[in-house]
Amino acid sequence: MDIFSVIGLLGGLAMFLFGMKYMGEKLEKIAGGKLEKMFEKLTSNRFMGLALGAFVTAIVQSSSATTVMLVGFVNSGLMRLAQAIPVIMGANIGTTITTWLLSLVGVEGESIFIKLLKPTSFSPIIALIGVILIMGGKTGKKRDIGGILVGFAILMFGMTTMGNAVAPLADDPEFAKIFVMFSNPVFGVLAGAILTAIIQSSAASVGMLQMLSVNGLVTFGSALPIILGQNIGTCITALLSGVGANKNAKRVAVVHLYFNIIGTVLFLVVFYALNAVFEFSFVNESINTFNIALVHTIFNLSTTLVLLPFTNLLEKLALATIKDKDDEREKFQLLDERLLGTPGVAIEHCRNLTIKMGQLSEDTIKTALGLLSDYDEEKEKLVTTNEGIIDNYEDKLGTYLVKLSSRSKTIEDSNTVSMLLHAIGDFERISDHAVNLLVTARELREKNIVFSDKATEELNVLYTAVTDILELTVKAFETGNIHLAEKVEPLEQVIDGMRIELKNRHVYRLQKNECTLELGFIFSDLLTNLERVADHCSNIAVCMIQLKSNSLENHEYLSMIKQSDEYFQRKFKTNSEKYALPDVD
Repeated sequence: MDIFSVIGLLGGLAMFLFGMKYMGEKLEKIAGGKLEKMFEKLTSNRFMGLALGAFVTAIVQSSSATTVMLVGFVNSGLMRLAQAIPVIMGANIGTTITTWLLSLVGVEGESIFIKLLKPTSFSPIIALIGVILIMGGKTGKKRDIGGILVGFAILMFGMTTMGNAVAPLADDPEFAKIFVMFSNPVFGVLAGAILTAIIQSSAASVGMLQMLSVNGLVTFGSALPIILGQNIGTCITALLSGVGANKNAKRVAVVHLYFNIIGTVLFLVVFYALNAVFEFSFVNESINTFNIALVHTIFNLSTTLVLLPFTNLLEKLALATIKDKDDEREKFQLLDERLLGTPGVAIEHCRNLTIKMGQLSEDTIKTALGLLSDYDEEKEKLVTTNEGIIDNYEDKLGTYLVKLSSRSKTIEDSNTVSMLLHAIGDFERISDHAVNLLVTARELREKNIVFSDKATEELNVLYTAVTDILELTVKAFETGNIHLAEKVEPLEQVIDGMRIELKNRHVYRLQKNECTLELGFIFSDLLTNLERVADHCSNIAVCMIQLKSNSLENHEYLSMIKQSDEYFQRKFKTNSEKYALPDVD
């Protein structure tokens, strides 16, 4: 094997790794935020979690990537350790799909059908179709599908290049001696684990083994422990991702490692015990690509079948390995940067947190409005506490979304990130106005003053309108319902008109000496804060509507609907009647 063969081997490996990464990224982009929703809904049952792990790994083409996602979910408090364990097992099953695809390299035969199954035949066709979709696709989805095809073609071409590079080794007796050494289970497992840990891809290391097998370089006896070791080596990525995470997240990585170590030990013990009794003849024979894929699949399936009933014991083993101190409480990170590697998942997680932020802002406004008529010190503390929590949400989410904006790969993702940045700012300002309402309520209590009955009656109508617009906005944002969002702006315009009318009426009462100047200032501040809450609701709803059309030109949209939109005019009229102020005496 000369220097050019070494260069060919390394070049083939580089193309293989790039093709796999590129294909996985495009597959994940198509899946987008659906991945997080699936994780949230399908992990309550261990069998559903198992199926989910296999499915997601088949999508992202990497059990390591799935496990890293799990570390991020557990670290953010989205998932419990017990929920993650079946998903880890499923991920090991899902990764076997890659080895079956790679086994096509070993297809041999002279018929047209057999020749079409060889990567050298179908890879150029797949690459051509992929390039056509990338260059001519009118939608992002078509271009992503093209990227998947090109990535797969590069992956298979890299495999073929590696195979051609190692072909001369078939006649090298020194190289054959190396694989005789790997027939020792301990050395074989170590070799597989170390190689996989270095390149951080079990699929790549299994692919390299399959390439060697094409040329008859590998026996079954030497391949078996290497394959098992490769499953252990792939755990290094998750272990590294656990650095800096909370203890439960670290336990996810540890469970992944224990699963493969226990499976390897059990598999080797059973296999060599049976071999000692039956003396399998195939142990010293050459193994092919299909048998490598078969061994890889049988190992992961059998280990899962054996250990799935014992997920509680695996959890206890992880807890015993990474112990909690008696006085230590587990803290979840609000957001985890590991999820930035899967932008679609990260965006969906940010959206869910923004929903929680909006719900908390709604509750805080309602609590503050209640203080205006019935002051309570416990509710006062609740308003200030909630406002602090919402500020923290805004700070953490804002920083995270800015980082995420540089990772977003589509116009739709970028616009969603922009919309979320607008939304968290508006929800935070709404909570600020809740604190302003609290200050007003405190002033009324400390000075022992009250609004007149007429003013109170009028304000109650405004309180109802503001509460309704806030509920409508949060519900629209939570459900992503554009029809609900379209109802916000007509109500906001009604609230604007109510503020002007209430100010005029208050001036009239001042002129008749039915109200004091001091109450006039308080009344004006109260109206301003309530009207501003409605303004922020409008901002959020309009951003949602504009996102639907991949545009964030809010002012242009508002001008258009106020002038010519029939639905807006109809809803405005309905709201004007619903929130009509009582007649002036």
